[in-house]
Amino acid sequence: MFDTLKQFSLEGKTAVITGGSTGLGLAITRCFVGAGAKVVVLSYESEEQGHAALAEFGGKAVYYRFDITDTAHTQQIVDKVIAEQGPVSILVNNAGNHCKKPIEEMTVADYESVLNVHLVGAFALTKALVPQMKANKAGSIIFMASMTSYIGQPYVAGYSTAKAGYLGLVHTLCTELGADGIRVNAIAPGWIDTPMFHKATDNDAPRLNKILGRIPMKGVGDPMDIGMTATYLASDAARYVSGVCVPVDGGALIGF
Repeated sequence: MFDTLKQFSLEGKTAVITGGSTGLGLAITRCFVGAGAKVVVLSYESEEQGHAALAEFGGKAVYYRFDITDTAHTQQIVDKVIAEQGPVSILVNNAGNHCKKPIEEMTVADYESVLNVHLVGAFALTKALVPQMKANKAGSIIFMASMTSYIGQPYVAGYSTAKAGYLGLVHTLCTELGADGIRVNAIAPGWIDTPMFHKATDNDAPRLNKILGRIPMKGVGDPMDIGMTATYLASDAARYVSGVCVPVDGGALIGF
């Protein structure tokens, strides 16, 4: 009998998740550990904060402090992780930052700072891990895209550029790496129940109503919805899925 559940398991796999100790990244960490993976979290928090955030996993998730924009040392941290934790078969490029300003107020440095985290940092980390994935003829690379990969939102020029850029990376790397057994996909979260969402909407009823009005399912998502989607894309259940961006948004992209 075909073991369906086994196909969704991440048992025996090691995953690197950037920004995996907070927000959506932490939800992905929880789901990956629950599916049997060993998780390596790369984040810019202090060692104390990082280890505290991962304490619930009892050693199944380990923390390495690393600034994703420090691309001169990306290969060094990757080599260290592989030496200490073993081969990496899953990479989730989740780390991000934000700058919300009108274009007249957004400096070039503001714009570059967002691209450096989302695009340049993710590119460097992916590039550093690809040779090892190629050698093992297996890998799943996931980029955390966004609604702004598809729709226009004001005052986030850097963020929307970066998130749209992920789609180009996914398409190119899918075609470039597929023959080596490496799958490349993205997730586009919709509006998710996070502290950031509440900060933006709790005192802005018109904005909240506008958001809910375009979501056919009439509610926001849970962080674990993103974690479970990432688990599927990382698992053997998605062995023939590559080059796609999965919206997890209650239908918001097509809502009216």
